[in-house]
Amino acid sequence: MKEFALIFRLKDIADFRPSPEQMQERMNWLAGIASQNKLVDKGNTLLPQAGSAKTIKSNKVVTDGAYTEIKEFISGYIVVRAEDLDEAVEMAKANPIFEQVGGTIEVREVLKRD
Repeated sequence: MKEFALIFRLKDIADFRPSPEQMQERMNWLAGIASQNKLVDKGNTLLPQAGSAKTIKSNKVVTDGAYTEIKEFISGYIVVRAEDLDEAVEMAKANPIFEQVGGTIEVREVLKRD
């Protein structure tokens, strides 16, 4: 099996106001993945304060934010185990919280060095 990072993004931190019921739905979603032994890392919540993230490029130039090309916030991530990208995408699509509060989930394979 491969590992995939599911990266949760919001257009604005103010968008992230889920109800307790919505949070419980998300916890149930996570528990379902964990019960299949496919949850590798439940990650952290990454809600940055304005001006709290920087990117250092290879030429040592420092820019604001984690991504200069987009204006979204990374609100959190998890790492899951799946047979392939399609299975990881299906896991991400089942996340209920983003149906109610919007945002996106980016799915990336975690590359491992031997």
